[in-house]
This record gives sequence, C-alpha cells and structure tokens, in this order.
Amino acid sequence: MLAAAIVGGLLFQGQLVLDSQPGSFTVVKDPYGLAGAPGAQTLPPFDFAFVQAGHALIPMQRGAIPSTHPMWEFVLEPGSVHKDTDGFARAALPFSLEERNQNCMHQGTLTFRFKADGTVADAHVDISAETCAYFQFNMTGDIAAHYVPGTVEGASDAIKAYKREEAARLPQKTFTALKRKYPGIDITAFGSGVAPEDMSLYGLVLDGVNYVGGCQTRDGTYPFCARMDLPSYSVAKSVFASMMTMRLAQLYKGAAQQHIAPFVPPCAANGTWNDVTFAQTLDMATGNYNSNLFEVDEFSPDMSVFLLSDTHDGKIGFSCTHYPRKSAPGTVWVYHTADTYTLGTALRAYYAAQSGSDGDFVEDLLIAPIWNPLNLHPGLDVVRRTYDSTAQPFAGYGLTLTADDVAKLSIFLNDDHGMRGGRAVLDQTMLSAALQQTPGDTGLEAGSADLRYHYGFWAWNAQATLGCSAPAWIPFMSGYGGIVVALLPDGLTYYFFSDGNSFDFSRAAVEADKIRPICAK
Repeated sequence: MLAAAIVGGLLFQGQLVLDSQPGSFTVVKDPYGLAGAPGAQTLPPFDFAFVQAGHALIPMQRGAIPSTHPMWEFVLEPGSVHKDTDGFARAALPFSLEERNQNCMHQGTLTFRFKADGTVADAHVDISAETCAYFQFNMTGDIAAHYVPGTVEGASDAIKAYKREEAARLPQKTFTALKRKYPGIDITAFGSGVAPEDMSLYGLVLDGVNYVGGCQTRDGTYPFCARMDLPSYSVAKSVFASMMTMRLAQLYKGAAQQHIAPFVPPCAANGTWNDVTFAQTLDMATGNYNSNLFEVDEFSPDMSVFLLSDTHDGKIGFSCTHYPRKSAPGTVWVYHTADTYTLGTALRAYYAAQSGSDGDFVEDLLIAPIWNPLNLHPGLDVVRRTYDSTAQPFAGYGLTLTADDVAKLSIFLNDDHGMRGGRAVLDQTMLSAALQQTPGDTGLEAGSADLRYHYGFWAWNAQATLGCSAPAWIPFMSGYGGIVVALLPDGLTYYFFSDGNSFDFSRAAVEADKIRPICAK
C-alpha cells in the first residue's frame, strides 16, 4: 500500500482497525437481561476505510454495516481531525451501535491520535447515550488500534459527496437563538414532558432553520450533535411505507386501491387478505386482529415471533396468518407493525409488475426521486432489511435519521406538500387526507376521541389544550419509545427523539402557537 501523503499536516487515508475491546461495561437499564446475550458487551469487528478532507475524517461506508457479530452493527459518521503534539494528529469519530435486526441506537465516539506511518496512540471508546427504551448501558475504555495507510478506492467521490452533504445542511441554531427572535416564548417548553436522561435531542423547524436542543449523554454533551444517529422506529411508517404508497399512487392511478392478496402469496393462501387494500393496510384497518384494544396486539408476547425473525419467510408468515378476521376492512383501527411489513411486501411486488423493473424499489421510489433531491444523509439509504436473499425492507421501522433529515423531510411534507420543482412527487389527495386537510377523509379514531390515524400519520386534537374555538387536528409521526415529529400549521415542525415512553408535546404546541397561531381562539 502507498503511504498517505502529508499535505499541510497529517492526512489520513487507509484502514483503521481496532485490536481490542473497551474495558468497562455498565448496565443502566436492562429489563430483559440482554446484557447476558452473546456479544452484548463487545464491539463488532472494526476494520474500515476512511479518507481525510481538510479537517473532516470521512468513512467510506455509511449506514448500518452488516457483520458477523451476533448483537451489534456499526453505523459510522464523518468526524474531525486536528493537529496535535509530537508529530501526531488527533481524530474524533461519531458512531453508533445499532442492534442487529432491530432499530435501537447506542451513540458513541471514538478518539485516537495517529501518525502518517500508521502509529496509533491513545485510542478511546465512549458509549454513554442511546435512543433505546429497553437496553441502556455505558461502554468505555482505552483500546488497542492500528492504522494501515494506503490508497482508498473511491476516495475522491466520497470527498465530493461529503462536501455536497455539508453544503446542503440546513442552518442549525440553539433555542437560545430562538428566544432572541421570539422573546415572548418559554423555550423550556420545548423538550419538556420528557425526562432529561431519556432525551436524545429535540428541535423546532421554522423558516428553514433547525433549532436543536438536547444531545446530552451520561458523559456530557455529545460533541457531534448534528451527526447523532437516530432510529426512526415507526416514523418509518410515515416516511417509508406512506411516502412509498403515495409515490406509487402518483405514478399509477388506483395503486392504493389494489388488494394485498394478489401480490403476497402467503396472504392469499390464508384467505383473510383478499378484500384488504393497500390503503386500508396503511390505515391499520385490515380487519384482521386478536384485540381491538389500544395496541394490545402490538405489545403482545406473540409479536416476538415477528420481531426476532430475520428472514422474509419468518416475518411474512407471521404477518399473513397470525391475526384472524374480526371486522370488515376499513372500519376498525388496530395498530400492527406486521401489517406495514405486509404492505411493504405488496408494494414491492406491485411496482415490479407495473414497471417491469428488476432494480431496487427503494432506490426507484424513495431514494432517487425524494431522498436524494432533499439531500438527506447517506446513512438513511441503508434501510433495515431481512438477512436472507430476499432482503425485504421492514417498511414500518428500521431507518437511520439525523436531525437534519427530520427537518428536511418535515419541510417536504409540511411546507412543500410533497412537491419538488412545482411537480407533485406524492399523490396529493392521499397526502392532504393524511395531514388532516380534507374534511370528511380524516381516518379512524385511534384509541381515544382526540387521536386519529390516517395513511401512516397520527393526528391529535389540540382544541382543549390551546383553547381553540373548533377542533384543531395536528398531524404527527411517531415512533416506539418516545419519538414525535409534529407537523404544525404554517410550516412549523416540532420533534423529539427519546426513550422514556413519553409522547406529550402539548407544552411545545402552546409555545409554538405564540409564534404562529395554530387555531382560532
């Protein structure tokens, strides 16, 4: 291998390898005893290529990286490099451990010093934060590492992509800056309702600016807040399953009214899916369920069969057959992540039949027409899939987001209404209905009179909280553990990612109403 050049300081280009494990593992929360599972207290093998551009250290692989490890997969993000003493440069890298086959994220940093000849010193790992409701821990310690300098294939393209990514990032400011702009608001309302130890980060998107708070760990402020990896969980039902259905409906008239069974053979064989449409499945109104009480089915022990299976046959076998027919499709809301998986399977087959394409439907329907033009970070492109040759996307969970992604997706939906360059990218009728903008097409009651669910989006009636003269329905996306992305009127979006099972954004809505009124009083 060729030695990396020295250009105005040390330039890192080559493989970074970790040779040992951190020495300390401390459980913070573990109700299911996962700390005793094979590999739970160790890092996966780390042998990855990086290239330096100025002060940036760029990983050549983005998104979750499959490995032989039984528990974890690395998600790597760009870090920083600065000159240090004694001929060394000092590097810092943000990364996450994502649970294999799941969506829990444990955010960490790797720091080390290096020389151009491959010498590595003072390497240290610190994992002291997570967005994960059921498994929390600290993993820290010095580690042995080495650096193999050499030419990295594709380095030039990676640097160009990184520069485009950075240039497209929305302005990110603090809530103190928001207070200066709007002195009459109480900024402590943003992020409230969630215990500080449960909060990953929160933000308000306003006039193209992303105001961000949080990013606290058990070891201080996370130094790469803009790069903090966040799990989507069921936010994916909105930005993956829903947007994909709306994209197909825009491309092919009548797509949302297609029936599931013709496109999913195991569901056809079961006989309870012949009269269920794509739209009804997106609405969580298939008519197939065990209990219609609020999320009883979703949190039943039976769901472990679906969640723990890592093959398409295992997941679709459960999804198609587990729930008996109890009511007419389209009449009763019952929340099932397994139904969204079934929908994703059907959407893939429908697109293949309509387009004749043998390419990846995620690339064709989401990444190329929507995510890339929005300049979302490349880690989002690596969606959670089954680990067999089918590689079926989970559809209802399993995305990796950053705060910038959340802001841009919110602007696309809330401000631009699914339009790009004056053209509709998403079906406008479906999107208007999902965002509670179509009287008479508002979805089904979801657990209480003040909650609705329509086409993968929730809605909350804020009338009582805000003192509105009429019902004031705020559409929002939501994810397991305490994730909310609320699409407020007039282009405001409030969001938070947490893991303490709190979903309350009422105080934030009250303060946002002072910035731009949500309703008539």
